Amino acid sequence: MFRGPQVAVTAIRRKDRRIETFELVQTPHPTGQRLRRIPFLRGIVALVDAAANGVKHLQFAAERYSADEEGDDAFRSEPSRLTMVLGVAAAGVLAFFAGKVLFTAIPAFLAGLLFDPWVENRFVNNLLEGALKLGLLLGYLAAIGQTPMVKRLFQYHGAEHKVINAYEAGAPINVRNVQQFSTLHYRCGSSFLLFTILVGVVVYSFFPWETLWERVALRLVLLPVVIGVSFEVLQLTNRWRNVPVLRYLGYPGLWLQKLTTREPDDDQVEVAIAAFLRLRELEQAKGHQVGICQAR
Repeated sequence: MFRGPQVAVTAIRRKDRRIETFELVQTPHPTGQRLRRIPFLRGIVALVDAAANGVKHLQFAAERYSADEEGDDAFRSEPSRLTMVLGVAAAGVLAFFAGKVLFTAIPAFLAGLLFDPWVENRFVNNLLEGALKLGLLLGYLAAIGQTPMVKRLFQYHGAEHKVINAYEAGAPINVRNVQQFSTLHYRCGSSFLLFTILVGVVVYSFFPWETLWERVALRLVLLPVVIGVSFEVLQLTNRWRNVPVLRYLGYPGLWLQKLTTREPDDDQVEVAIAAFLRLRELEQAKGHQVGICQAR
């Protein structure tokens, strides 16, 4: 899936080997457009928007998968099946936000039990909490990356990054050329996850707490602040990636992507190319040149 200024496109490969695309034209809301121009708020808006629109792309993929497995007629004749697909897609989006809350609260709770009795320095205490959270994140990604389904998902993630890297380098967009590029990219959401941990260490240090429950509650209240600041850091690392010294600020996020991307095969790259070329076609038809797009 790729997203441009006004269009998002998902490509899938059907069971008969055809590549099919789903295009979603975004109608900008005036309030949303204004919020997207405000630093620190625009990250939260972008996250909510991506999750909301992601349901439609998940619905498309789930419908086609079910149609391939059971037949188009069987799928259309069962309204309850469509309801189930929508429910699964919506549950996935809700699980993302619930996971973010739990991933914030649980490490804070564990850190309070482990470190509060022994570490009085708030910054060091927060640093240890960040290390604990990072360990949990790395362990989780390493574990799910061993399952065949997630491993394949990470291969498609790598294919998206290769296409974007090839396009931004000005290379012809074909399978042979695209395969020569890296699976890592500065604007990846994986980097965003890491930045929320690093930014949290700094932000939480400005707000003292007295009890374990105050600590956990404080983390949850400040979560929107951490998300907003982390988004801005992600944008800065992308903007500075060609500056000799500042480019290294984005390296921790790139290292994390070694867990969330895999080398794709040619078929997967072909699907990613189909999505990107369709996105570029639709954006150009609206009078936009695709300068920066984002894999999803």
